[in-house]
Amino acid sequence: MEIVRVENLSKTYGAGEARVEALKQVSFSMERGEFGAVVGESGSGKSTLLNCMGGLDKADSGRVMLNGRDLFEMGEKERTIFRRQNVGFIFQSFHLIPELNVEQNIIFPLLLDYKRPDKERVEELLQVLGLENRRHHLPGQLSGGQQQRVAIGRALITRPALVLADEPTGNLDSRNSQDVLELLCQAARHYQQTVLMITHNMNLTPVADRVFQVTDGVVRELGGERS
Repeated sequence: MEIVRVENLSKTYGAGEARVEALKQVSFSMERGEFGAVVGESGSGKSTLLNCMGGLDKADSGRVMLNGRDLFEMGEKERTIFRRQNVGFIFQSFHLIPELNVEQNIIFPLLLDYKRPDKERVEELLQVLGLENRRHHLPGQLSGGQQQRVAIGRALITRPALVLADEPTGNLDSRNSQDVLELLCQAARHYQQTVLMITHNMNLTPVADRVFQVTDGVVRELGGERS
C-alpha cells in the first residue's frame, strides 16, 4: 500500500548568483512499512527533501501525496494539524521540553490535539524504548541515547503513517546509534510505519529496504537490502 508519493518536487533558495537548486524534479514513492535511507553530502538537499515531505517547508513546484492527500493544497492551519497527526519527526538535536518528564514528553503530541493517551500504547512504547524506569525523569537527567529514545517515542505515539528522521544518530556513540536503528526498524517492521532516515554514514544503510542518494538536488535510488 502506497503511503507517500513525491512527484516532480523542485525547491530553490536565493536568487541571482546566490541561487541554489536544493531539489530538482524529485519523484519517488514509498509503501507502508518500508524503511528508506537518504544519503548525500552536506548541502546536497537531504534535509530540504525531508522538510518538504513532512510539510515543514513548501516546494516551488511538484507535490507530496501522503495517505492520498496533497500537502501543498492544504492551508497552513490544516497542514499543521494533518502533519501532527500523520508525520512523526526525529531530529539530530532531540528538541525535548526540559520541564516535562519522559512520559509527558512522549504523550505531548496527543495533548496538542486534546486526545487522551492510550495507557497500553504508552506502556508498550516505554517498554520497547527501555524507558520504563525513567518515565519520571526530566531530559536533563538522561543520557543522549535515552533522550533520543524519548524523541522516537514522541514521534511514534500518534501512530503516524510516515516517520522522518534527520540524522537521528548524529550525536550518539556507536552503541546508542545501533539501538536507535533497531528502534526505527521496529517501527517499520512491527508497527508497519514508513520510515525515511537521513544519514551521512553509509555503514548504517544496510538495514534499509531502499537507499536514496541526493547529489546537487537530484535524487536517485541506489537500492537496499532487507535485514
